[in-house]
Amino acid sequence: MSKRVKFDFEIDFTNGGGIQGQDFRLDIDGDDIEDKTLADYIVQDMRLLMVGEVRILNKEIITEKHKRQTINAQTDPSYIDLSHVIHDGLVTYKGLPAPIICDYLSREASRERYAAGTEFQIGKIEMVTNTGTYVDCPFHRYEDGKDLSEVDLEKFVDLEGIVIRADYRKGLAVTAEAFKGRELRGRAVLVHTGWDEHWATDKYYENHPFLTEDAAIYLKQCGVKLVGIDSMNIDDTRGNARPVHSTLLREEILIAEHLCNLANVPDEGFTFTAVPPKFKGAGTFPVRAFARVKQAVS
Repeated sequence: MSKRVKFDFEIDFTNGGGIQGQDFRLDIDGDDIEDKTLADYIVQDMRLLMVGEVRILNKEIITEKHKRQTINAQTDPSYIDLSHVIHDGLVTYKGLPAPIICDYLSREASRERYAAGTEFQIGKIEMVTNTGTYVDCPFHRYEDGKDLSEVDLEKFVDLEGIVIRADYRKGLAVTAEAFKGRELRGRAVLVHTGWDEHWATDKYYENHPFLTEDAAIYLKQCGVKLVGIDSMNIDDTRGNARPVHSTLLREEILIAEHLCNLANVPDEGFTFTAVPPKFKGAGTFPVRAFARVKQAVS
């Protein structure tokens, strides 16, 4: 059934004054909407500036036919999450320990420290840096390479992106031919193989898609900024050599591994962001990787 929210509101402005509204009605997805989400929508929809406190009053959910496009302020459809969820016990790479995620201070224990009705949780995480979806920087491969704290922030953020489709069913090795005839210079090149469908299964760790050395050399020559893949490793792990890591990281071309959801990203017209914490002495760390798809202006 179609649901609508009926409500009054009061808005204060930080530079003085305010406005009120009574008996507003808006279409919603689902059976309810939080006051904060509703307040944010009003401010955005009315294009208000210098907004202070917003009070939602007399809110009521009613069953009524929709009149306009529903409110969908929970997620921005222009953002596509490309990261796997990291949870306690997750195995990212066979042979490396799974993360331990637990309480350092539980909510129950915190009640003894704080005033009545006040409680907190402080978590404790023990893990190797190669966990979940992560970025490699030069220090991961080279002792004299830049670590996470030394790589400029702009190397991780708002990189012009391009997706290269290389279905693993047509072959595991992604060669230089897959990248020829494409605009690559200065971009984050994300290789979509479809292997992420095997995430968290035994198959994910064996005979996975990878880039060949000639592909890495070609990408280096084209001056790319970052190369990512939705596979267990950008190199062929059936041997001990890692020519793709060696070639790219020596040129300070970052690597993102264990991406996901690239099927939902367009070939072009998006930016890529994957920012790790600013650790000294670490060359790899999990990231929240995402694509921001540019919206067409009509």
